[in-house]
Amino acid sequence: MASKQISVGIGIPMIVVGAILAIFLAPMQPDLTDTIEFIGSLIGILGVMIFIAGLFARKMPKIAS
Repeated sequence: MASKQISVGIGIPMIVVGAILAIFLAPMQPDLTDTIEFIGSLIGILGVMIFIAGLFARKMPKIAS
């Protein structure tokens, strides 16, 4: 069972923010272009990893004590 909360709530927004940083914000800052593109790409890659982790997440049964 996939965890929609993780995939949709964290993964997709991180991918979008990373893309915005790398594509739109980097050309506006000529002296920091490489750094901004790196940070945007890093955020996007982490977003993809969290999205995939959310697809494989499952609920653990509670242990009665």
